[in-house]
Amino acid sequence: MPELPEVETVKAGLAPAMEGAVIARAAVNRPDLRWPFPERMAERLAGQKVLQLRRRSKYILADLASGESLLIHLGMSGRMTVSGDPLGRFVHDHPAVQKHDHVVLDMSNGARITFNDARRFGSMDLVETARAEEHKLLAGLGPEPLGNGFSGETLVTALKGRKSPIKAGLLDQSVVAGLGNIYICEALFRAGISPARRCDRIATARLEALAPVIREVLEEAIAAGGSSLRDYRQADGELGYFQHNFDVYGREGAPCRTCGTTIRRLVQSGRSSFYCPQCQR
Repeated sequence: MPELPEVETVKAGLAPAMEGAVIARAAVNRPDLRWPFPERMAERLAGQKVLQLRRRSKYILADLASGESLLIHLGMSGRMTVSGDPLGRFVHDHPAVQKHDHVVLDMSNGARITFNDARRFGSMDLVETARAEEHKLLAGLGPEPLGNGFSGETLVTALKGRKSPIKAGLLDQSVVAGLGNIYICEALFRAGISPARRCDRIATARLEALAPVIREVLEEAIAAGGSSLRDYRQADGELGYFQHNFDVYGREGAPCRTCGTTIRRLVQSGRSSFYCPQCQR
């Protein structure tokens, strides 16, 4: 499932084609994805100017002139691609509508935004912009790891007294928003912390030092266009390439690039954690 860097990359790719443009036509080609689409979604989108795109955790929000925002989650296989942008950033002609092109937005500037989702685990909703943070998918989210509200101090406070493994603590979206399996594995490696170590058994100084490492990993991943493992593509159809920089994720049995010890895999709550038993304690 796309994590924060992938969603941020898609948002940045959509912005030149959507921000300041009007949705001239909206086509909704099925009644639902993971959940039913909102009533009259195509009608409510058509004719609306997109004021701005923003990201909250793993969600994209398109704020509309109507006072509503289109809330988008890519799910496991969702893709949002752009074709026909007159600004020249996207050189592809409009392709024929495919089987899994569930929502298609034709913009007033000639761009077309296509939401394709083969597995239909993605979602879209229309919410009142002023109350978007109250939406069931956004309410209760923790601070953005790239924002000013996230620091070593806030991380220590959020994890204080928890007996769960640090991996589980960081996956808790109320602790920090947008983190997922891939980038937690990579950040814990750089911080030298085992994914199995309990939160309440990690020294305060080590937890404080973890926060800037998380930020560093995410920023590098965004600069690389995210990580393409199976379905993820950027808005122009290109792959991300941060997966070539993985230190531990997906490298079970390979030598650690730091010490040469064999990378191991640990299953935690049904998810694979990759780590170096020598570098991470």
